[in-house]
Amino acid sequence: MTGQERKRPVIVVLGSIIMDLTALAETMPQAGQTVVGDLFYTLPGGKGANQAVAAARLGAEVRMVGRVGDDPFGAALLDGLRSEGIDISGVAVDPDNASGVAMIWLDSSRENRIVAVYGANLASDQTQLRAVERALDGADALLLQLETPPALTLQAASAARQRGVRVVWDPAPAQIAPPDIHTAADVLTPNQTEASMLSGVEVTDLASASDAAARLRAMGAPVAIVKLGEEGAYYASTDESGHVPAFSVEAVDTVAAGDAFGAAFAVAAAEGISLGESVRFGAAAGALAVTVPGAQAAMPSRADVERLLASVG
Repeated sequence: MTGQERKRPVIVVLGSIIMDLTALAETMPQAGQTVVGDLFYTLPGGKGANQAVAAARLGAEVRMVGRVGDDPFGAALLDGLRSEGIDISGVAVDPDNASGVAMIWLDSSRENRIVAVYGANLASDQTQLRAVERALDGADALLLQLETPPALTLQAASAARQRGVRVVWDPAPAQIAPPDIHTAADVLTPNQTEASMLSGVEVTDLASASDAAARLRAMGAPVAIVKLGEEGAYYASTDESGHVPAFSVEAVDTVAAGDAFGAAFAVAAAEGISLGESVRFGAAAGALAVTVPGAQAAMPSRADVERLLASVG
């Protein structure tokens, strides 16, 4: 689609809003060990907020729903979302719980290890559900993760599907997901670890990703997309299935690549792009995200994604 023909999607995000505290070191410390780091920086993150920023930069109208603490981190996180043109009227300020934080360690290969303390995010309740219900008016997609209370997230998914709004659920971070997640979502987008946990199929390569996607669909997921990192992504629905190879880029860190993927996929699908091409659009956004340090700072623009797609034909 050209820019004039393209419909501007409306994307609702229920999810986490977190301040990322990131340290870079050549090696990770062992128990009882101290290592000298090379760099430290603080940037806004949270899977929900990352997806919201990504969708906004890709041209969508974005409505964010969540909760932050009544503290300096919370104020900074809201300022960051507001600066991206995101509607934050559905974000509550919690006087009783601190804003969520994530402590991220990056090694020399830029692989990450994360300790997340979700704070106000896990205090999300029926106030956020009502905010989601209001935000769903005229929406094309609802993006979900696993950093808000599972029961609330399931209720939000149900509210969206009752209104005919596509539910794109990234079951991350890897943990025991709600038992109804397979049937609650229109699209599941797990990575290898999450797909293994949800399907019972150990995902180690493309063949096992295909098996896991088939298993997820048999369990009730209309569309399953298994993200394979450097191997790209495998997708399956009733009508089509296939593999999208990874794009060749120079990785700086892998933080939030999955968030960029999910948001980009949702935007493309809402614009009426085919499943396979929407997965490819998501893979391009995810690839670009690893070329820039940080989470929200790494979310690519529409122009950058289209430039990468055009460069590989």
